[in-house]
Amino acid sequence: MKRTVAALVAVAAAAVRDTDVYSVMYQTEAGNVTLEVHPEWAPRGAARFSQLVDDGFFTNAAFFRYVPNFVVQWGLASDPARNIYAPIPDDTAVPTISNTVGTVSFATSGQDTRTTQLFVNFRNNSRLDSLGFTPFAVVTSGLDILVDHVYAAYRERPQQAKIKVYGDTYLRREFPLLTHIKTVSVVSPPTGVANE
Repeated sequence: MKRTVAALVAVAAAAVRDTDVYSVMYQTEAGNVTLEVHPEWAPRGAARFSQLVDDGFFTNAAFFRYVPNFVVQWGLASDPARNIYAPIPDDTAVPTISNTVGTVSFATSGQDTRTTQLFVNFRNNSRLDSLGFTPFAVVTSGLDILVDHVYAAYRERPQQAKIKVYGDTYLRREFPLLTHIKTVSVVSPPTGVANE
């Protein structure tokens, strides 16, 4: 009975998150980062993000790509068996919210290819808008953690294909200083405005 009630509460909470703005906290090895999710900006992207948070997908994942003055990227599971999510359709041809400092978008390799990988913009990257990168959230606290404290020296050296196959075993062996996510949890209501 308790499990049934808990499952119903989780379903109801997810349904509210499909339309209402809410906040999510990433507890990382470098510090805490809070995102404010706006489902109206990118409903499909926000729904996938909510699913990933509910599934605990980001737990122990690494920030595996860091390009100074551009983006930090994450979203490949530490356990390769968890990289099972099908691509989702794009939200809009041109987003209503631009890829500006602190916005969060799904990475994509072409039309309708978004799965689990995310990035935070470190500068105004509005040139990404017309390429299918639709923001669904914004960093409201901890942008300084991502810019200044996430390990950056490996840049783009970690190979995504190897992360997908070997997961964190590959990353910890070849790139032991990468910053990892400890946990991700919903912390509503929204918590403030972006640090810039």
